[in-house]
Amino acid sequence: MEYIHQYSWIIPFIPLPVPIFIGVGLLLFPTATKKIRRMWAFPSILLLTIVMIFSIDLSIHQIENSSIYQYVWSWTINNDLSLEFGYLIDSLTSIMSILITTVGILVLIYSDSYMSHDQGYLRFFTYLSFFNTSMLGLVTSSNLIQVYIFWELVGMCSYLLIGFWFTRPIAANACQKAFVTNRVGDFGLLLGILGFYWITGSLEFRDLFQIFNNLIYKNEVNLFFVTLCALLLFCGSVAKSAQFPLHVWLPDAMEGPTPISALIHAATMVAAGIFLVARLLPLFIVIPPIMSVIALIGIITVVLGATLAIAQKDIKKNLAYSTMSQLGYMMLALGMGSYQLGVDTVAVFLLRWVVVSDVVPIWQVMIG
Repeated sequence: MEYIHQYSWIIPFIPLPVPIFIGVGLLLFPTATKKIRRMWAFPSILLLTIVMIFSIDLSIHQIENSSIYQYVWSWTINNDLSLEFGYLIDSLTSIMSILITTVGILVLIYSDSYMSHDQGYLRFFTYLSFFNTSMLGLVTSSNLIQVYIFWELVGMCSYLLIGFWFTRPIAANACQKAFVTNRVGDFGLLLGILGFYWITGSLEFRDLFQIFNNLIYKNEVNLFFVTLCALLLFCGSVAKSAQFPLHVWLPDAMEGPTPISALIHAATMVAAGIFLVARLLPLFIVIPPIMSVIALIGIITVVLGATLAIAQKDIKKNLAYSTMSQLGYMMLALGMGSYQLGVDTVAVFLLRWVVVSDVVPIWQVMIG
């Protein structure tokens, strides 16, 4: 068991060689690289399949032992600041890794045929592989600053993928809208991270939860300031998971290619906000006002998303608002303190998108 956990740090980096080699090939051998462009789909799918197998193995160990494994490396250490990088393997990490890779593999298979005649085929697979790397890095992160780095990389990939057909004004405007809206939430997330670092002196999840719970128990913190910092942290999840009132970017994000608009932005990436709330639930649960806010936002998002979906004539926007409503249910479950229900709902939600949005189009491609 220790053996497989020791090499878990490699999970986010396994898909990374594809965008690196494509970039180097286009820079040094552009003609040859473009001639064999359809061959790049195979290593992309193969490497992500390896990650999926690795993640399933980790999940089996988690089921058998219910253990948590964390390893960190010191980056900078001095009297005023200590930054560490590492990885955290627990049940939440293993579940999210399996779901990200499962959806990602089917997206790549579908994209190979869907994008085969597009001039930006290589660029598309570069963005998609880097997106998978960023998502896997996010769910395996062991501290808040590392989460923030991968959080921004996911946002960057989202911006590039939404505006993939940037020559179309509507797509260019959509990616800018998504970028600006998410920056609002991300700025709040950054302020929340800095606030909790100022309170606890730690960014590592384990230490952060332990120190903060002790401070709350001893009544040694200002509850108003703590609530404000927690609310700022939650702002990042509100934007990324398209919760009210920062949901306005998701319908426009459907202007990207179908494998992105109907799959990634309707499944994997928007689950990042739910993941962050689930990861920080031990922090939020000792602040009752924040739990109430999370539940309230979830309720509003459920109702608003469902009613807006009814009025849509564009099927892509209908899917977007439907996704928003389903994400509201997950946020509501987490706001009620039901960690297991919230995470299980994420799993069911993503698997539904795998079946409805991936398997059906792939089968149609195979038969016709």
